[in-house]
Amino acid sequence: MALHSLDITILVLYLLLVVGVCALVTRRQPNADELFLAGRSLGAGVIGLSLFASNISSTTLIGLPGAAWEYGISVANYEWMAALVLLFSALFVAPVFIRQRLTTVPEILERRFDSRLRKYLSACTLFLSIVLDTAGSLYAGALVMMLFIPGLELAPTIAVMALFAGLYTTAGGLRAVVYTDVLQAVILLLGSLVLTLIVFGEFDYSWEAVTASVSEEKLSLIRPLDDPALPWLGTLIGLPILGFYYWTMNQYVAQRLLGARSAEAAGRGALIAAALKLLPLFIMVLPGVMAISLFGDLERADTVFPRLIAEYAPPGLAGLMLAGLMAAIMSSVDSTLNSSSTLVMVDFVQPRHHQLSPQALARWGRITTLILMVLAALWAPMIDSFPGIFAYLQQTFAFVTPPLVALFAAAFISHRVGARAALAGTVAGHALSLICFCAQQLGWLGLHFTILAGILFAATLIFILLLQQVCNWQPASAEQAAIITGREPAAVSAGLRVGATLLTLLTATVVIAFW
Repeated sequence: MALHSLDITILVLYLLLVVGVCALVTRRQPNADELFLAGRSLGAGVIGLSLFASNISSTTLIGLPGAAWEYGISVANYEWMAALVLLFSALFVAPVFIRQRLTTVPEILERRFDSRLRKYLSACTLFLSIVLDTAGSLYAGALVMMLFIPGLELAPTIAVMALFAGLYTTAGGLRAVVYTDVLQAVILLLGSLVLTLIVFGEFDYSWEAVTASVSEEKLSLIRPLDDPALPWLGTLIGLPILGFYYWTMNQYVAQRLLGARSAEAAGRGALIAAALKLLPLFIMVLPGVMAISLFGDLERADTVFPRLIAEYAPPGLAGLMLAGLMAAIMSSVDSTLNSSSTLVMVDFVQPRHHQLSPQALARWGRITTLILMVLAALWAPMIDSFPGIFAYLQQTFAFVTPPLVALFAAAFISHRVGARAALAGTVAGHALSLICFCAQQLGWLGLHFTILAGILFAATLIFILLLQQVCNWQPASAEQAAIITGREPAAVSAGLRVGATLLTLLTATVVIAFW
């Protein structure tokens, strides 16, 4: 598809607008607190939109319609489950984070256990953020840009996108990230909504026409146990585990909550994000299902999104959608770069170099962001040798994150579990994950990766609790246990509880409607 001059103009205007917004919020030289947490001054609206935008990455814009075209709408289970996880975090986790005034999520494990657990979670998060989130977004975005702009090559395209995102993240820190995320969220929602309406128009805006052209199984969220895409048991026991890590423990997402001005702002921001997470089913997944009858000749599911734009987007809308794609790339990349820099500086550098001033810490944080940007850009082209971007992302998360969620669960549900049992049990869980991964690659284990995620979580939690009980290792002190259990119930307002209840009912309604 050759871009119209209007499309190119819109793309250029978008890039200039991002630069302008970034310049407005970065007039002052940020210190460490400003660079990493926006001075702990973020309001609910900014938090909610930023959470949504940073999650809707290029892999989502490409992966959701593609997976829907191939398997049906069950891929949307990741979205509505995320809404429920966000509601849980708003009520039970965010108040603890805000009360403890954390800079990084792993800090809570040091206060609850010891510094080893903090570094363990931080190192795992760094690996996932750079190798999966950042590199995956750069790779998927470059693929689409290459389809629309002939002559582009993979590695140079990745390098240019990484450089742009890295520079404005380095300049402005979290404040630049979240304010550009607000802009990007609006573009994503508007562009996706308009494209959905155009595609729906191909069916004369008749839902009956859609259902008549697509098999019933592809319009069902809850699928049989042998479903290759997402069996019902995986939705029940696996997606909550993957979602909890992503929305609560993942630094690049949780950093918005940590930068909130109050627990109330963090909770309301999470509720806004939860409400927005119900939209992808309608504006990203259903267009992919509609494309089943529109495109019967596709060789790769990942080409559904660009093909919809090429076939149905008039001049101007194509530019807006590509701006939305760029927004998705920038939102994910800037978020992961900023959070990864925060983890390196706060969890590894600062504990060893207490003498560093806030200004020096911020300066080294900006340098770290650029280094991490280079590492992600170097790794991203390697993803081309993997069978598919969706499998690359989801399956890796499914094997790495369940033991980490079990560690977090042990910290919250048990007063006795001490640092030694927590560390040994988590390492044992990751050893089991590695065994299961190898068995699956060799064809010895046929369980769906979402079901395996639930099993690995349960096994690791049992390892931790049994080691504490059987080995009788030193339990947690009263002060350590109080880090979690000492939260005040009043930290969660009645308004938050009512909002969470209403959103839960709305989510249940959506699931039942598309059961």
